[in-house]
Amino acid sequence: MSQPEPGKNDAGTPAVRQLDPRSLRGLAHPLRIRLLSALRHHGPATASQLADRLGESSGATSYHLRQLASYGFVEDAPERGKGRERWWQAVHQGTSWDPALLDEEDAETRGAVNVLLHEIATIHGQELSTWIGTMRDWSAEWVRNADVSDFTLRLGPHQVRELGEKIHALVNTYRDAEPDEDAAKVRVHLHAFPQADDRRDG
Repeated sequence: MSQPEPGKNDAGTPAVRQLDPRSLRGLAHPLRIRLLSALRHHGPATASQLADRLGESSGATSYHLRQLASYGFVEDAPERGKGRERWWQAVHQGTSWDPALLDEEDAETRGAVNVLLHEIATIHGQELSTWIGTMRDWSAEWVRNADVSDFTLRLGPHQVRELGEKIHALVNTYRDAEPDEDAAKVRVHLHAFPQADDRRDG
């Protein structure tokens, strides 16, 4: 899920939804996560439109949208709700959660964290694959300036947190920047995690 700068959105509601065990369990379903992501990235939509976008049945998207609404993740889009179909919009711009939820004694909560993280990783992989598969549809300038990089560093846990905070701060400086004339929606992913050292000392 995206991690926007803390604050308020245009409606005065919090930009970031802080998950607790209950709301985490309510969100932790692959289709609900994808529905919420689609509403955040593409704006208000009906259950039928989301079904077409995600390759699901409108019955499934309608049911899970109502479930998301019961947990406060989505709501009616009042400016769109004049037709027969119900329009939905995301309540918050992003989601955050305390990694301490991984240490919850409740196995259902720990399992919900795993579902959430795996689905986010899947979405990120799909987005990257879509870019690679369609990049020739974009101008040469976009292709030259897009970035797919990885780095291996030797850091401690606190240094990883410091690195993440600095990267988040840098990304947030671009939120209010005046976009170029040829601007497009740009996705930025950040993954930082330890790996076991494969070296064997003789």
